[in-house]
Amino acid sequence: MKRYDMIVVGAGPAGLSAAIEAAKKGMHVVVYDENAKPGGQLFKQIHKFFGSKEHKAKIRGFHIGEELLAEAAELGVEVVLNAIVIGIFPEKEVTVKVEDHVIHVKGDTILIATGASENMVTFPGWTLPGVIGAGAAQTMMNLHGTLPGKRVLMLGSGNVGLVVSFQLMQAGCEVVAVADAAPRVGGYGVHAAKVARCGVPFYLSHTIISADGEDCVTGVTIGEVDKNWQIISGTEKHFDVDTICLAVGLSPMSKLCDMAGCAMEDNPAKAGFVPTVNEYGETSVPGIYAAGDVSGIEEASSAMIEGRIAGIAAAARLGFISEETCKEEAAKQEAALEGLRQGMFAPGMRGKQITETEEGVEISQNLLKHGFVAEEEIERFPGVTHSAGVHPVIECTQNIPCNPCQDACPKHCIRIGSNITALPSIDPEKKCIGCGMCVASCSGQAIFLVNEDCGDGTAEVTLPYEFLPLPQKGDKGVALNRKGEKICAAEVVHVRSAKAFDHTNLLTMKVPKEYAMKARFFREEETA
Repeated sequence: MKRYDMIVVGAGPAGLSAAIEAAKKGMHVVVYDENAKPGGQLFKQIHKFFGSKEHKAKIRGFHIGEELLAEAAELGVEVVLNAIVIGIFPEKEVTVKVEDHVIHVKGDTILIATGASENMVTFPGWTLPGVIGAGAAQTMMNLHGTLPGKRVLMLGSGNVGLVVSFQLMQAGCEVVAVADAAPRVGGYGVHAAKVARCGVPFYLSHTIISADGEDCVTGVTIGEVDKNWQIISGTEKHFDVDTICLAVGLSPMSKLCDMAGCAMEDNPAKAGFVPTVNEYGETSVPGIYAAGDVSGIEEASSAMIEGRIAGIAAAARLGFISEETCKEEAAKQEAALEGLRQGMFAPGMRGKQITETEEGVEISQNLLKHGFVAEEEIERFPGVTHSAGVHPVIECTQNIPCNPCQDACPKHCIRIGSNITALPSIDPEKKCIGCGMCVASCSGQAIFLVNEDCGDGTAEVTLPYEFLPLPQKGDKGVALNRKGEKICAAEVVHVRSAKAFDHTNLLTMKVPKEYAMKARFFREEETA
């Protein structure tokens, strides 16, 4: 029977990160994954990550996946694909189905990083072809280059629903609406805002009543729910769609942990049935660790750090590093993890209604109910300022763990400080040079460069643009406001693309100067 210092189940962000840390310490590591490609969810994630440098902020998920795979290969980590771990038995014996045969291997330590599965909701027609999970839609688009459909309704306004809605539009789909039974947008406001300004309406306190179609989805009816989650008669709304996308949460895939004899708990704060773990991710079974979504649903950034901590702890357990070194290295990782668990969206804040930011600024109720900050609310936030010439306008309105804009500005115009969740503000003593690095670095696409008065009755607005085909200088169209409404004519005066921008193009449009603080998206004129 082949023996390893560490067996990792799952080649996603947590599993690969743990394997890398363990291999760095000299451990012989194997990673088993049931998929044909390693990387887990990372290779579906084409958006830029939040956080700081240590959290891989402003780097797109698939690039992070490429980095992890390259590092694992360089360290000699053995990655076995199309390999289904079907059992974990006493003495850490593991059975794996590889192609058409079953092998038995033994590990001195085991990390279970099996991730999570998508939840579903039932309604008349929910089994029709065309009803899919948001993760499945991401797989189709970002891994296989296949459109899930042409007209899509998204159910779910958490980060997954918002991110995938935007990616559906990037792929060429029309998102007719985002609906959610909850009364407030569940994900980051910046994600909701970039969807809303593309013209997608939000229907909060709404859920699906039924899907239409015989052989496939042809339409969907939604309705408003009351405080008891019952449909309010007369509120029905129908949409002609060919796809219904469900982003209604994830559940940890923890069956292997249970099979291995780990103590389990049903923990709503962690989204389901999970193993109990200590500060190093070690379960109740000595030498068996769990990291990533299998031990509680969080972002991929958190999963990577949890994996690293488990890899460090496993190395200490087997004597590859000292306990003192383990504590020092784990403490650094735990500090980084704690940074991600701050702000309005921290695990401990789930379900709580927050009325103001850490700075005492009133939260935009329009953002929570409709997906965008209302015109009369936007001025209250510290990043929204006025000055002569080109200057940044930062429409970041919630305390989320993210600070790449502060580091990106070569003139240090943007201030966040040591608190990673603080709202960004503008230093009035610094002069913006219009380089656009802050616009490109913002993971939430919430930064704009504005020249409120060009001297000829017009203003210029530079915005992040990630759609194809890319407009060209001289193209005429319309400017959309934060709600996605057409407000005025607009002309493209400049388009900048650079390797440093990582596919976030900077589109500068000219609009009448009275729309400088309202125009937030450009749409080309439709040709007959």
